[in-house]
Amino acid sequence: MPVDAFLFDKDGTLFDFAATWNGWAAQVLATLAKGDRAVLEAMAEVISYDLERRAFNPDSLVIAGSNDEVAEVLAPFVAEMEVEELAVFLARSAAEAELAPAVPLAEFLDGLLARGKVLGVMTNDAEISARSQLERAGVLDRFAFVAGCDSGHGAKPDPDPLLAFCRVTGVQPERTAMVGDSLHDLEAGAAAGMRRIGVLTGMALREELAPHADIVLPDIGHIPAWIDG
Repeated sequence: MPVDAFLFDKDGTLFDFAATWNGWAAQVLATLAKGDRAVLEAMAEVISYDLERRAFNPDSLVIAGSNDEVAEVLAPFVAEMEVEELAVFLARSAAEAELAPAVPLAEFLDGLLARGKVLGVMTNDAEISARSQLERAGVLDRFAFVAGCDSGHGAKPDPDPLLAFCRVTGVQPERTAMVGDSLHDLEAGAAAGMRRIGVLTGMALREELAPHADIVLPDIGHIPAWIDG
């Protein structure tokens, strides 16, 4: 059955995860710790971030978790902010992160649109961050649907936000492919009855994704060849 629509995860899929978020996390943790080394180390531990390497570990909650989940685990170490306030801080900070697109996005997305494909984004980040980043990358207008964990549809691995994309666009789940770099993406796609494309621009390895995906590609740039194949 042909794929008429592609629903993309954002971090680790449209944007290379490590290149975009490792440095951002170091800055955010330093800001929140306010010079307290013990607090800095404690926050790094709860989100599994290696301060020496300035990099997330593969088991980090941040990789697939929602913005709200990250705020909840960091909040005990940030006395001046409630969880909701911290979530807003993280979302606004993420919206300004320096982006590292996985491929030249405008050219890639325009190629899919020229084939008549419908495109969307569903991320466990906040919607304000997603829209800001896509706009700064110059590609927001290519998507018929953009949702975050706070958009009212739920968060992955729940299939509801994926099915919301289908309702909005009128494309059936079985003619839609969920594209992502994490098990959350692929599990959500399976639960929604979608095709599943794993990509290796996040933190997960091929052997982790392969059992849950129809195919695992090096990056999203290989999707046109997959369609042709």
